[in-house]
Amino acid sequence: MDFVINKEWLNEHLNSEGVVIVDCRFELGNPDKGAGLYEENHIPGAVYFDLEKQLSAPISKHGGRHPLPDIVQFKSEIEKAGIDNTKTVIAYDGGEGSYASRFWWLLRFLGHEKVVVLNEGFKGWVEAGYMTTEDIPEYETAEFTLNIRREMLASYEEVKEVVEQEDKSPILIDSREDRRYIGEVEPIDRIPGHIPGAINKFWAEGLEQGSFKDSKKQKKRFAELDSKDPIIVYCGSGVTAAPNYIALKMAGFDNVKLYAGSYSDWVSYEENPVEKGKK
Repeated sequence: MDFVINKEWLNEHLNSEGVVIVDCRFELGNPDKGAGLYEENHIPGAVYFDLEKQLSAPISKHGGRHPLPDIVQFKSEIEKAGIDNTKTVIAYDGGEGSYASRFWWLLRFLGHEKVVVLNEGFKGWVEAGYMTTEDIPEYETAEFTLNIRREMLASYEEVKEVVEQEDKSPILIDSREDRRYIGEVEPIDRIPGHIPGAINKFWAEGLEQGSFKDSKKQKKRFAELDSKDPIIVYCGSGVTAAPNYIALKMAGFDNVKLYAGSYSDWVSYEENPVEKGKK
């Protein structure tokens, strides 16, 4: 249960007192849709966490398009959802895996050990014929003790240092699709391309029909890398890098960090170089 669980397990433990379910559905470009879908129906007992309102801080000049939320504020949000350090937390989204992975990463960063992503998400749950509801649950406020895991997070300064040195260690992994990595298209950020020296591992290739591939397949994805290598993973805004973070951990990589600001933060500094084409 380190990273993911299946819908069958959740269905069996749906009413367990020690389980808290978090709905992370969201749609980029239509930020109100996730909350609307949650209000229509959701897995029984699930609370809703919004990518932009709870899982991110407001956008500023630097920090990327989805800056990490304020730690104290996020702690308060999870406590209001009844999450303490003893709870098993199940995060799900529509089935794409990225938004639930964002929540997984944040909760792990705060020091919670028992949080997993629901494979196949809400789509798989509904297709299996399991129960949904429109009832909004209320939980007694819990008390969560922070144990921040700084080793999970790469700062802008760390990434800049990697770019400026010749041996490119840690290894930078760009999680975006190939077309954005090579700079063929850039629908969102200021300039197309990637952070100099980064290799490309498209995050969606770590999943299959909404489920994370098993550890053997994840190891195959990263076969050219040494699991002892330090890794910094990024994407456009820090969201889709999270499933790649999980995939790397599943593959046995111990020293993995997430550059939360990601490419959108990197190009917010006009002096920073970018590369185009394949490495």
